Amino acid sequence: MEVVSSSHSFLAFHRTPSSAWRFPVNGLGPGHAKLTRPRRSAILCVGGSGTASNPADSGEVHVSNGFYVSDVDAALQGIPKKAGEIEKMIIPGLPEGPQSSLISTGFWEWKPKLTVYYEKSGSQNSKAPAVLFLPGFGVGTFHFEKQLKDLGRDYKVWTTDFLGQGMSLPCEDPAPSNTIGEFADDDAFWGFGQELQPWAEELVYSIDLWRDQVQHFIEEVIGEPVYIVGNSLGGFVALYLAASCPHLVKGVTLLNATPFWGFLPNPARSPRLSKIFPWAGTFPLPSIVRKLTETVWQKISDPRSIQGILKQVYADHSTDVDNVFSRIMETTQHPAAAASFASMMCAPKGQISFEEALSRCQMQGTPISLMYGREDPWVRPIWGIKVKKQVPESPYYEISPAGHCPHDEVPEVINYLLRGWLKNVESEDSIEIPFLEDPNYAEDGVSRELEFVREGSKKSVRVRLFGSKISLWGQVSTFLKYGLSNKRVISR
Repeated sequence: MEVVSSSHSFLAFHRTPSSAWRFPVNGLGPGHAKLTRPRRSAILCVGGSGTASNPADSGEVHVSNGFYVSDVDAALQGIPKKAGEIEKMIIPGLPEGPQSSLISTGFWEWKPKLTVYYEKSGSQNSKAPAVLFLPGFGVGTFHFEKQLKDLGRDYKVWTTDFLGQGMSLPCEDPAPSNTIGEFADDDAFWGFGQELQPWAEELVYSIDLWRDQVQHFIEEVIGEPVYIVGNSLGGFVALYLAASCPHLVKGVTLLNATPFWGFLPNPARSPRLSKIFPWAGTFPLPSIVRKLTETVWQKISDPRSIQGILKQVYADHSTDVDNVFSRIMETTQHPAAAASFASMMCAPKGQISFEEALSRCQMQGTPISLMYGREDPWVRPIWGIKVKKQVPESPYYEISPAGHCPHDEVPEVINYLLRGWLKNVESEDSIEIPFLEDPNYAEDGVSRELEFVREGSKKSVRVRLFGSKISLWGQVSTFLKYGLSNKRVISR
């Protein structure tokens, strides 16, 4: 493990042993006709799910088997290039054992008392591009283990926990209590008191803070421009940073990116309107917010609630999410987790919106590519199509069955598409992106059945690369024509 500090001494990180939170098993158990790019801009939207490395194991990854989302038949849906035909492609599975890239861990102290946890792999690939993965809300670096172990064989791969989440929660109480017995569990909750610490005076877990965190992480730790791949919240942060600091971002890949974050007005953008709201995520928490947070937190941190969320966002219910579940549970036991959650929920919006960030990236020539899980119950396919319409030259892949986290749910597919997109951008379009071998696909798009081997068994998913022609009626008619009928699959 390495420790990086800008100017301050490293602080120990509080961690609850994962063994204390193991949960029992029972009960849950496109084509691209050389999409001409007038600029080098690429954003990739993908959804996926995965397990993660355990920092306590010095880079070794241990995946426990046992907690599954209940098995169901997930229907494959897609649009064939011709009626009745879907071509099948065989793609590589994930590497195993010594074939996997080793994962190392580290801490970087960005500011006093604010220490950022990160993981990396592929350091030996000194001449390869650097790729940074940003996680969604409530998860962390562990969600990209399958990318670190696979893509780390070819690229320098990084991932980091956002401040206030995962293993980047504070190491000290930002607002200790000056009274005894003010709340039922004074020792269990940090940030619920009134004695605000100097280092937390301006602390708000907002999207602006995360954008700044990632900017400085690239500048001070990675040390070179990167491709950023973001899932959900991480997708918004990736786009936001690319719009603000184009010199640091070579391209963006969106994996089911959330198109909004925050509810309150941003002080820099709407100073008068923001004054109407007396509190916007700062410490200490107001009394009424502390009481409400204590009640809400007991509900959302309950193991059954977390199980229900995982069952909802993973379309393939045979996916092993045991490690994801245990790591989320571990985070909820950190004493700063509840107050950090309250700060995030009441933090203001960013200085620019998702749409504005996308427009800036387009004008600046930032490469853009999109990959979305079709069965995402939160970021529905319509959001990916909306982004595609705004940047029609960018490739948009729709994957089925896959939900909100395709990088973990179908990592074989995401890694395959990412490799192809990275090669395309790095080669300045001399190498085609996946599925664009036929120029006729540029307008109409194309679908493929991607087959791979996982744990000795064959699996397959349907992937559609959208063309430049996208209309609401086209979406409806395509579903009516093909979505409810059986299709013949031909091997390639």
